[in-house]
This record gives sequence, structure tokens and C-alpha cells, in this order.
Amino acid sequence: MTAPALVILAHGSRDPRSAATVHSLVKCLRELRDDLRIEASFLDHCPPAPYQVIDKLAAEGVEEIVIQPLLLSGAFHAKVDVPAVVDESRARFPDLRIISADVLGYDDSLLDVLDRRMRAELKDGRVRELDALVLACAGSSDPQANAAVSRLARLWGQRHKLPVTAAFTTAASPSPAEAVLQWRLEGRRHVAVGAFFLAPGILPDRAESTARKAGAVAVSRPLGVSLEVARLVLLRYGVAGLDLLTLAAPAPRPQLVRTA
Repeated sequence: MTAPALVILAHGSRDPRSAATVHSLVKCLRELRDDLRIEASFLDHCPPAPYQVIDKLAAEGVEEIVIQPLLLSGAFHAKVDVPAVVDESRARFPDLRIISADVLGYDDSLLDVLDRRMRAELKDGRVRELDALVLACAGSSDPQANAAVSRLARLWGQRHKLPVTAAFTTAASPSPAEAVLQWRLEGRRHVAVGAFFLAPGILPDRAESTARKAGAVAVSRPLGVSLEVARLVLLRYGVAGLDLLTLAAPAPRPQLVRTA
């Protein structure tokens, strides 16, 4: 039995570094699972669109597809855009079994990647002392999504026994710059900012530039391509694949009850 095709669905960005990161991740995934058909797609700003990829796979006779949203937040795009892609694809190809996996989310395993990026930045900047942290992410109008960031920030602070603030580049407060300034007002002069973004782009650049102007001694690079991210993608894919089997299973036939 052929495994379902895996379609990575990223947000997309006008910044070409973002798409390059997604394609590099797909290359990494193909090396880890050379038995899978794995393709990249984007919701906006750069090709190919998910419909183009799904059309191509359907034309080639692929029968099952798992869409993996390459998103950290389970907010608007995960709740609206991704289901719309699935629903429209099912309507266009009734015989195609297609399902979306859960978003990557603010998974604890990604803190290992964040720490590596931060250590590299501290080494490059010759920073030897920290007394506060800021976890910077995109932000959302969905309070549950922002609460998940705050939870992860607390875990990150506990790892390093440092106070930490969750910060948001859009839609919520405080911003990374505001969080850095608040720590400095409290007398903490060695504040580092962890850039909790999957790829380089406009928002990570904004977070870095404003945080440095506010006095941050270090700002890490985005998570980028790593084994942890790739393994998390494959974990989400595996769970969705099991759900796809349930979706494909025939409904049980009603039992005839003999009457006397």
C-alpha cells in the first residue's frame, strides 16, 4: 500500500529567504523519508499554490494526501485557510482522500533548536552574561494562540533559570522592543531575544531591528531547517495518516436482527 503524499503548506512571504527555507526543509524531509512523495506549497505570495500541487498529484493518480500546515500558530490560517484548501480539494476530486495534519505548534522540542540558535548568536556577539529573555513570535488576534506562546516562554525561562517575557510582532502586545525596554527599566541590562519564527522574513527582521534598538544584547536567528523541525513534521504526518485510514474505512454494515 502506497503511503499518502505529503504536501507542505507554508504561509508564504515576499521575502525569498522564506521560500528557500521551506524548499530546504522539503529536501531534508525527502532525505529522511525517501519512500514518500513530498511537495511544497504556499498559501500566499509565492508559487506553487496548494491547488496547483494537489491538481498535479491527482492527475498522476495519487489517491491519498496529507497536508501539513507549516505553521506554529493554530490561529486564523489554521482555522480558516487550511480547512478551505481541504474542502475545495475534496469537492473537486471526490475520489481523492485528503486530510490536514495539525500545525507544528509551539512544541517543546523546538526549544532545543531555539537554544542552538541563541548559543550561536551569543558566541558571535561575545555575550557572556544574560539576566532576562524575550521570546519573540508573530502574534495573533486569537488569545489561545498567544497563551500557547506564553506557556512556551515560561518553559524556556525555566530551562535557563531566567525571567522571560513572551512578545509579539503583530496583533498583540508587548512587542519585542517593548519587552526589552521593560526589562531594562527593571534594571536588567543583558536581555536576549529568541526569534521563534520558522524562517527568515519581514516579521523576524522587524523583531530583530526593533529589539536591538531597544537594547537587546543578542537576537537569535529564526529556527530554520533542523532535524527537530523535520521530525515534528513527520510526527504530525504520521498521526494524520492514521486519521486518513479511519476516514477511508467503510462504514460498518448494519446487523440484521432476527425476530421470532
